[in-house]
Amino acid sequence: MKMSKPTLCVLYGSQTGTAQDTAQRIARQAQRRKLQVQVLPLDSYNVANLISESLVVFVCATTGQGDPPDNMKNFWRFVFRKSLPVGSLSRLDCAILGLGDSSYPKFNFVAKKLHKRLLQLGASVLLPVGLADDQHDLGSDAVIDPWLTSFWEKVFALYPSLADVIPLRDDEPLPPTYTFHFLDDVKETTDDRLRIPTEQTVPSQSRPFPCRLVSNRRVTDVSHFQDVRHIEFDITGSSIEFAAGDVVMMRPCNASEDVEQFCQLLRLDPDARFTLRPTDHNAVPARLPQPCTVRHLMESYLDISAVPRRSFFELLSTFATNELERDKLVEFSSAAGQDELLSYCNRPRRTTLEVLADFPHTTAELKADYLLDLFPEIQPRSFSIASSLQAHPRRLQILVAVVHYKTKMYKPRKGLCSSWLASLDPAQGEVHVPLWVKKGTLKFPKEKDTPVIMVGPGTGVAPFRSALQERIAEGKYANILFFGCRSESKDFYFRSEWDEMMKAGHLTLFTAFSRDQEDKVYVQHRVRENAGLLWDLIANKSACFYIAGNAKEMPDAVCDALKEAFQKEGGVSAEDAEQMLATMERSGQLQSETWS
Repeated sequence: MKMSKPTLCVLYGSQTGTAQDTAQRIARQAQRRKLQVQVLPLDSYNVANLISESLVVFVCATTGQGDPPDNMKNFWRFVFRKSLPVGSLSRLDCAILGLGDSSYPKFNFVAKKLHKRLLQLGASVLLPVGLADDQHDLGSDAVIDPWLTSFWEKVFALYPSLADVIPLRDDEPLPPTYTFHFLDDVKETTDDRLRIPTEQTVPSQSRPFPCRLVSNRRVTDVSHFQDVRHIEFDITGSSIEFAAGDVVMMRPCNASEDVEQFCQLLRLDPDARFTLRPTDHNAVPARLPQPCTVRHLMESYLDISAVPRRSFFELLSTFATNELERDKLVEFSSAAGQDELLSYCNRPRRTTLEVLADFPHTTAELKADYLLDLFPEIQPRSFSIASSLQAHPRRLQILVAVVHYKTKMYKPRKGLCSSWLASLDPAQGEVHVPLWVKKGTLKFPKEKDTPVIMVGPGTGVAPFRSALQERIAEGKYANILFFGCRSESKDFYFRSEWDEMMKAGHLTLFTAFSRDQEDKVYVQHRVRENAGLLWDLIANKSACFYIAGNAKEMPDAVCDALKEAFQKEGGVSAEDAEQMLATMERSGQLQSETWS
């Protein structure tokens, strides 16, 4: 039992912003309990301070194939150092909350592994690790809510003096993280994002390079339901380098009509300039110029077109004075109202902007000071690079499916980044897109004779185009590609390039056009049909096998087809086939890059 009041430190590793949102929610609960609290991404925290912290909550997402998010990679390397003494964290009380998705094989891998490591280092873990699952009917909150209740019970048991604190009521607004100071003059400001950096540094998230858009071409037939773009950037002078399997990152902008509507709803002048002052020890976001215009903040920084999270309704309800609106907002932010929130918000994919329009009285009461608390920052989007520098020097190409679909909402739903990219037209004048490159998870063999088998239906073929261009330039000709799409005449990407590679003897191609005949044919069917060839390549020539594309059913179906091939051609049992696949995965002979 401890006498004094602890300082709570909430540290997060977040890839898409969900873990950050959860960390901020925990911090708000602490503020209501009048606790001193600090919230930071793990890589911005001085990890040497951990030995002297009293109370820490770690909120960690798991990305892709069980990797830690980008903003906790340095922390991850540090905490797994062999040289750390066994009892070095014996003074620390902590709790670990994981955010994951059980449709991926390495569900909440990062949280589980961190939990184990902190115990090894002597930390006292207050409660079992929370394993939130995006696949649950009520989403992550189904685990987070009860986990938080039990976390606070443990904290109160440790620090009995906290029980005497009268917490702030849920409907009292907390102070904003920043205050806006509007400037009287309205000056023309240049767009900071497009200033070409003078010093040569490798472009990164904090310093993207504005690359010129060279071409933006639709590659699906006009009659096809989906608009897919082949987009090319000029990377001259950027010192950007990449290899097959790497990804390009960029941050989209909000549509100008959305920015206009937002400013009208909140009665803000888009041309007004302001500076931000932190109310506590927070740093002003490095991506925002000081001073900044309201338009720049809305266009490039605040995410106003996403489906809002529950925390948005929680915060919004504290500003509501209109009784009807307040009751509805309180319901949406309560545990009991999550079904209602799902059918109002998540199922129809209602955007933040549409929610604000539905609650006009509350929206009219919003003060600018709370904008950065209410709206998350626009997160970077990643795309597999679809070209190789060997084939296209000074160029970077991507393949983008424009997201556009109907729900019960009157306006069709649109993907923020893909719609923004599709709208950029270099024929209308020079267009620059700030971007940077990140190492991908797919690694291709260095040895010249190792065959490579790639399964990439739809836009999943992008990283394999890059790999084929690179491998052929290096004289590696043992390449097999399984490509699938709906129709040979409508969405057969890069067809003429594959033809040339086949004519030169550098590629064996198997295609599956699912809608061109009565029965649907998919890539897994082609894998099954070619069991003999695949078994020979994998068992006798140590071929590497790659899968890229949508994470729904395809990756599992392809793995099942591969296991059947092992049984049929190699005469192994079902268990052994399963074992072989697991061994291939561990050694990197089988790799996949999937997205939901």
